Amino acid sequence: MPVIERGAGRGAADVPVVRVGVLGCGNVGGALVDIVDEDADGIAERSGVRLEVTRVAVRSLAKPRVASLQTERLTHDAHSVATDPDVDVVVELIGGIEPARTLIVDALKAGKPVVTANKELLANFGAELFAVAEAAGRDLLFEATVAGGIPLLRALRVSLAGERIRRVTGIVNGTTNYVLSRMSEERIGYGEALQEAQSLGYAERDPTADVEGYDASAKAAILASIAFNADIVAGDVYREGIETIEVDDIDFAHRLGYEVKLLAVAEHLDPGESGIPAVAVRVHPAMVPKDHPLAGVRGPFNAVFVEGEAVGDLMLYGRGAGGRPTASAVLGDLVDAARGLVGGGAVWFPARSRVEVRPIDELEAQYYLTIDVLDRPGVLAAVASVFGAHGVSIRSMEQVDLGTEARLVFITHRAREADVQATLAGLRDVEAVARIGQLLRVIDPGH
Repeated sequence: MPVIERGAGRGAADVPVVRVGVLGCGNVGGALVDIVDEDADGIAERSGVRLEVTRVAVRSLAKPRVASLQTERLTHDAHSVATDPDVDVVVELIGGIEPARTLIVDALKAGKPVVTANKELLANFGAELFAVAEAAGRDLLFEATVAGGIPLLRALRVSLAGERIRRVTGIVNGTTNYVLSRMSEERIGYGEALQEAQSLGYAERDPTADVEGYDASAKAAILASIAFNADIVAGDVYREGIETIEVDDIDFAHRLGYEVKLLAVAEHLDPGESGIPAVAVRVHPAMVPKDHPLAGVRGPFNAVFVEGEAVGDLMLYGRGAGGRPTASAVLGDLVDAARGLVGGGAVWFPARSRVEVRPIDELEAQYYLTIDVLDRPGVLAAVASVFGAHGVSIRSMEQVDLGTEARLVFITHRAREADVQATLAGLRDVEAVARIGQLLRVIDPGH
């Protein structure tokens, strides 16, 4: 258990020392160790606890970041750190499902609070891990899993704990926001913008998790779980990426007063016939009105817009990735865990609500849709009849000449997703339709 160090830090007579074991020493782990080592006195003065990183589990001792650490702290045996009786708090920064899952469980069962930045693990096995933490009476904290250095989850868990959240809408992936920003500002294609993001370190060599929406989906599941106090997993999240977005789509959005963004949306819905509260969670590109706060979020930054019944609208904005910003979020959790351990207060785990997760087919939105057709008489009437047959009302239509073909650009009134998808299937059967192009949902500020 933590010990008392006499006279540690300026103005501190008795400062509890909390010994920290770190699992993983990559960008975030290395930055965390550096911050704690460099500012131990300042952290003690500001927080009332002195943090000491006493053990660090690493895969390789050869990396320069690792070589700079004192060798006596280093080990290849992550399990020995997770269960070491001389470690008070464990920080898991390995990532992935295993061995991180087992290590967190073992640390909790050994009576240690755990701090993690592992969004994949929390999005898929959060309920299991919270149950272990509750049984052990120890904290499991995870601020850094969503939006990097932005104190978003703490705001939802603590500041808005009594608030009835209606909707959370966020830009939670910096890679895709950078790509879309560059396409919007410089009118460069998707491939060129992605290559630029990779050259600047904003995108991985394999960008699949980002551009296909997997990263944002994991974050959306965690956001929904906190906002609605329910067990939501990544598999509950509808997902689309940005790979098919073209500059022409962004240009048309601009003409209508919109920006194109990859959004994570979690919303509370009216109960259905079962009477069980309902939620919907999805990740997809969308056209966002230019006067909406999220439309102005540029480059690799993240932002989350929260709509609550009493608080109204608020937005949190900042850097969503990077070693030091993310390490800052981890450090905040680490201080919380250390204070809880020293103070001996009871760890509170709110009862989880039972919710029905609605499929996207049951949701309504306005839609942007492009169709390439043969440029001949009667085509527009044939296309419009398909919309009408499925109950999808057209708000506006624009025709762009493509030579022997024409591009029809539609904005619909609000319609059910299932009806729009049925319309697309019907359009594929129209002989004069050469290609179904882009389908984007349009964010209506009134909904």
